[in-house]
Amino acid sequence: MIPPAFAYHAPRSVGEAISLLSSLGDDAKLLAGGHSLLPMMKLRFAQPGALIDINRIPELRGIREEGGLIRIGAMTTESELIVSPLLQGRVPLLPEAAQLIADPQVRNRGTIGGDIAHGDPGNDHPAIAMALEATFVLQGPSGERRVLAVDFFHGTYMTELAENEILTAILVKPFESGTGYAYQKLKRKTGDWATAGAAVVMRMRGGVVTEARIGLTNVAPTALRARAAEAALIGQPVNDATLAAVGEAVRAVCDPAEDLRGDAEYKTAMAAEMTQRAVRTAAARCH
Repeated sequence: MIPPAFAYHAPRSVGEAISLLSSLGDDAKLLAGGHSLLPMMKLRFAQPGALIDINRIPELRGIREEGGLIRIGAMTTESELIVSPLLQGRVPLLPEAAQLIADPQVRNRGTIGGDIAHGDPGNDHPAIAMALEATFVLQGPSGERRVLAVDFFHGTYMTELAENEILTAILVKPFESGTGYAYQKLKRKTGDWATAGAAVVMRMRGGVVTEARIGLTNVAPTALRARAAEAALIGQPVNDATLAAVGEAVRAVCDPAEDLRGDAEYKTAMAAEMTQRAVRTAAARCH
């Protein structure tokens, strides 16, 4: 299908984009990679009167270390995450997980900020950001504010982002030496969204888990931070009994929507399985 007519704007700065958002109001939508918005427009599920294309704003791109944190511009593509030496060395979960997102064509255009700001529970970066304890930088007419990933998502397609704000960057802490990590994702075919996914970041000492963070993909109206599953890991060795407790805690928190990828029971079971696999992989990397 062909979307309805719309006005097109291509600002060259964040300030200009915010001015456009403020003046055009809820009739305008930001265009990042476009892989979520444009299909919805073609199906006429979304009918904005104006698109604000932020691809020409250089300050929204790039990956750098700043103030002890890794700052990732919201318009940084998945392919740029994958090849970043800084991320490969300091936050390797991100480039590894990005390789599981969609396909090369999508990764060349799709952006980390678009994936997050869309608020789709099937997108991968929200759960990964929760496991990384990431902070999102939001900028609007009143200036800049920072929101923790775990506080950003309010419901399906609903986020903390105000209508006149732009997600400009994602801030993550570099991994300490010995940090284990993994993202496990079940999907029907290459390029598909996750039936269920789990991101894990953890540390161990003396054979037991000392820190654990778990984010879940596509098993609730938003990405989830599985805190009860984390608690089941802390102070325990990674063995069958511990993994069984983790799986039980994950199943208890899931509330997936039934769709072509499976019913609620299947998705819940797969969320537990992906988490257990991710914990095993992360534990093997703790050294």
